[in-house]
Amino acid sequence: MSIKVLGIDLAKYSFSIHGVDNHDKPVFKKTVKRHKLLQTIAVLPPCIIGVEACSGAHYWAREMSKLGHTVRIMAPKFVSPYRQNEKNDANDAEAICEAVTRPKTRFVTIKCEEQQAVLCIHRIRQGLIKDRTARLNRIRGLLEEFGLATPKGRYPGQKAIQGILEDGENGLPDLVRELIAQVWESIVSLNDEILSYDRRLYKLANHSTEAKRIMTIPGIGELSSTAIVASVSDAKQFNNARQFSAWLGLVPRQYTTGGHIRLGRISKRGDKYLRTLLIHGARSVIAASKNKTDKTSLWVKDLVERRGFGRACVALAAKNARLVWALLTSGKDYQVNY
Repeated sequence: MSIKVLGIDLAKYSFSIHGVDNHDKPVFKKTVKRHKLLQTIAVLPPCIIGVEACSGAHYWAREMSKLGHTVRIMAPKFVSPYRQNEKNDANDAEAICEAVTRPKTRFVTIKCEEQQAVLCIHRIRQGLIKDRTARLNRIRGLLEEFGLATPKGRYPGQKAIQGILEDGENGLPDLVRELIAQVWESIVSLNDEILSYDRRLYKLANHSTEAKRIMTIPGIGELSSTAIVASVSDAKQFNNARQFSAWLGLVPRQYTTGGHIRLGRISKRGDKYLRTLLIHGARSVIAASKNKTDKTSLWVKDLVERRGFGRACVALAAKNARLVWALLTSGKDYQVNY
């Protein structure tokens, strides 16, 4: 059987496969269970295999690459334009088979197990932070029912909650005090968990050459560096620094027609987590740049005066993203006033 391209619709248990030959004629259509997928792929001649980026895509890509196939992962948005008729597994596999051969389709670099392990730490930590925020807001709302207001912010809010629980003369019913105390204990436990993951990421950052290199950029710390290194397998997959910044959604959104160029707000495409880390890092740099006289600090202060603090944060985040690409591709360290 002559197969040029395979499209596989990944799932949990049932996988649809669509294959075409050198003349783009369908020659292989099959639906297999999870435990038989690799057996089915192993007996086929080496070919191009396209899959959508989803849970398990990197695992299957690594396993099928070991069998001699060329595996390409792409975002679902590149597949949907090629889907014909109704959405089902067979049509999805056919659309994937078509999209993987298009010249303008962009692909995701396959991540190794070590990179995915580091990203697991970030995802678990991110989930714990969301849980902590939700519980703090829950306590804040419950205390409002009894006329007790807490200040905004995590640190002032936690300090106020602890003071309210210790104050026995604020009129808070005993049952409510007991319930809030239980939620408060879970928040303290979450603080300890998050701190343990932070320490683990700090240790990983100090043992990674690439992470230490991009940490020389002001505004890039242990969290940002480990997340970027784990998410970007090879920075050279981007032709230039602007492509990397656009991949993170830090470039202006365009609406151009009739030769009139209109640039709007940032596109916010790509990884929201990485973009958030870069913008938060830029905030800390701008806050600490008041008494500094290097080129970046002078540029940032002028930008804040002209465009405001928020736009300056995004602009510095985009600048740092380009610097990250330059350091990862060149192997050099960041130099002030280069």
